[in-house]
Amino acid sequence: MKSTQILALLLCAVFAQLLNANENLFYWRGPSWNGVLPATNLPEKWEPKGINHLFTHEIQGGGVPVVAGDRMYHFGYYGVGPELQEAIVCMHPVTGKVIWEKRYSDFLSDTVYNRYGIGAPVIDQETGNVYFYTSSGLLLGFDRDGNEIWKHSLMEEFSRLTFPNGRTGGPAIDGNLVIVHGITANWGSNGPARNRFYAFDKRSGELVWFSTPGVGPKDSSFSPLHFDDLEDGRRVFYTGTGCGNVVCVDARTGEALWRYQMSHGGVNSGVVLHGKDTLVAIHGKENIDKTSMGRMVSIKKPTVIPSGAELPMVLSEKDVNWKQDYEAFTSSPCIVGDRIYQTVKTGELLSIDVSNGNTVWHLKLGHDQLHASPLYADGKIYVGLHTSEFYIIEPAEKKGKILNKVKLEGAILAQPSAAQGRVYIQTKKKLYAFGSKKPPAPWTPTAQPKATGSGAPARIQIVPAEFALVPGQELKFKAYYLDKIGRRIGPAEGLTWEKYIPPTAKVKVKVDADLSSDGTLKAGPNAKLSAGAIRASKNGVAGVARGRILPDLPYVEDFEDGFSLTLTNTDGDKFSFPPLPWLGARMRWQVLQHEGTKVIGNTLDRVLFQRSMNFLGRPDMKNYTMEADVMTDGNRRIMSTVGLINQRYNISLIGNHQKIEVVSNYDRFKHSVPFTIKPKTWYRLKTQVDVHQDGTGTIRAKAWKRGEDEPADWTIEAKHDTVHKNGSPGLFAFSPQSQKRVFIDNLKVTPRK
Repeated sequence: MKSTQILALLLCAVFAQLLNANENLFYWRGPSWNGVLPATNLPEKWEPKGINHLFTHEIQGGGVPVVAGDRMYHFGYYGVGPELQEAIVCMHPVTGKVIWEKRYSDFLSDTVYNRYGIGAPVIDQETGNVYFYTSSGLLLGFDRDGNEIWKHSLMEEFSRLTFPNGRTGGPAIDGNLVIVHGITANWGSNGPARNRFYAFDKRSGELVWFSTPGVGPKDSSFSPLHFDDLEDGRRVFYTGTGCGNVVCVDARTGEALWRYQMSHGGVNSGVVLHGKDTLVAIHGKENIDKTSMGRMVSIKKPTVIPSGAELPMVLSEKDVNWKQDYEAFTSSPCIVGDRIYQTVKTGELLSIDVSNGNTVWHLKLGHDQLHASPLYADGKIYVGLHTSEFYIIEPAEKKGKILNKVKLEGAILAQPSAAQGRVYIQTKKKLYAFGSKKPPAPWTPTAQPKATGSGAPARIQIVPAEFALVPGQELKFKAYYLDKIGRRIGPAEGLTWEKYIPPTAKVKVKVDADLSSDGTLKAGPNAKLSAGAIRASKNGVAGVARGRILPDLPYVEDFEDGFSLTLTNTDGDKFSFPPLPWLGARMRWQVLQHEGTKVIGNTLDRVLFQRSMNFLGRPDMKNYTMEADVMTDGNRRIMSTVGLINQRYNISLIGNHQKIEVVSNYDRFKHSVPFTIKPKTWYRLKTQVDVHQDGTGTIRAKAWKRGEDEPADWTIEAKHDTVHKNGSPGLFAFSPQSQKRVFIDNLKVTPRK
């Protein structure tokens, strides 16, 4: 066979693969990130249990299915009450037959599942792996056969916060990165609560970068990412944040490039782009210039972006093309040509002129609409309402025509998805599929283009960007040269490695570990609890990573040694910061003098922190006993809650209700018994979690007045059929309206034999 024939066959194979890929759906917002999908041959009508109906799967949720070949991946949940579990389900896209599934219990959250969508998986076109992100902050990667590749618990590793509305969103993939975001309150300079972005290597799970592009949040956000290539070659993404901004972030480095303040609350909807210089975003919270709710804004993207200390740029009104007072809380727009299609709170589908924001036509679908995004595919718009109606609409220049309307079982809070001639709709009760019965075309993972750097190195990227070691553990860092637009040039070798104190650090400390000349960090067997930064440099370019040395067991802290009370709080009391490696503790706890001894007490100067949850160890810890002296300030009428976190269970003394309580999720697993709690009285609280061979477990706790003999019996024993088998130890405090402080002393975490 001639070489030209071989080349032609190869090109045909590649072309066929590309066509095949276009009939799949790897990310819920589509290959252009804007709610427009390439799916074709989609039906114009269907009826449940009738024409074009393929299957119904009994799963609850608000997620969006994604499809690659003969695999459809979906994120939903099964069960109610204590047995509710989130699940990623791999199904056949035509029959709905379950190929494999993984279930996970929520933990340490107050998520209410019937309020919002909970996200969507994402498929990597290069490996075929699938990734998803649970409401409690587990980020997991699987291969096509359901084998776990890696996982992270963002709550226990970065202090990701949860919220009752369950806004989680889903991960996005760009190049070799899996990117997620959420509100976190980490340690050190990342201690203040912010909407942060985390990018993980899709193969290894190592953290490549983290980013804080916004300011202090007033809400959470699950806005999806929209990727873009700038004229200078930089790869970026745009999204909304919990601080009411639309932000632009360098997708390769995490560098925050610019932001524009839209609202006083979170921006949850995704953005769309028009041409090279226009971005359109919408929100449903209070506007920053008047008390009205909701607005769509067209923003002129900056054409020149500086670097270094001048970033991020803060855009102003001079960067705005137009504003229109449309209100959409979580519904994301889609854009086709010069028309934006958007559902708004008043229950209408709008066709909007992208040049001026004026409404071209509107179609009344229901009495209101807050959540589900419209989908554009095959010349039609597919949209569901929370009142369970599902529409297929033909958009025209001057009006929209309803082609089909059906009533489903359960509210629709998520965007539909479409692939291979089929459409999928998740309600809060069921997953529906309709369309083609044709078997799915074969699909195999396909190599993706690589962004190779060139020129002189501009910086060094250290991986992992953040680390956590225990005594006796070591870590070999990876280092890469990056060019001026963030592309990797290649491995960085011959570097100078050093433990480093950033100029902005408030605490001048270093990690208690040895750092070798080849970039290996080793924590000795007696390494102490500590935190700090690592720097690698060569020929004027450098990179920094940061991390913690966490306690091995037994871990004991009485707050007497190493805490100098040299700072003054808002009450005029002298205090010291808590241990630096404790996640989220700097803004929430203070070491204070109390009755002649040093103790730790929660802060009361911010109502935002009236509820505090902080982690001291690693998410893989298990089979330990945790105990401490605990006390609440107050009087007979007003007291607070103080507790310990053991293996993803919160065990607390609740002063206002005179009980001891075990809880993992307030809606699903909560058990309590009466217990007399007096204010200004120390109690010893002791906890443990027993995991049984059949997968069930018992959470046990006892409490008694400090100084008295430990009782033989447990005060509370709570059984859990799906027990948490591991989890970091931590502290909990709840001071309603930040009125009465709680105190903790003589903390002890010991291994159980």
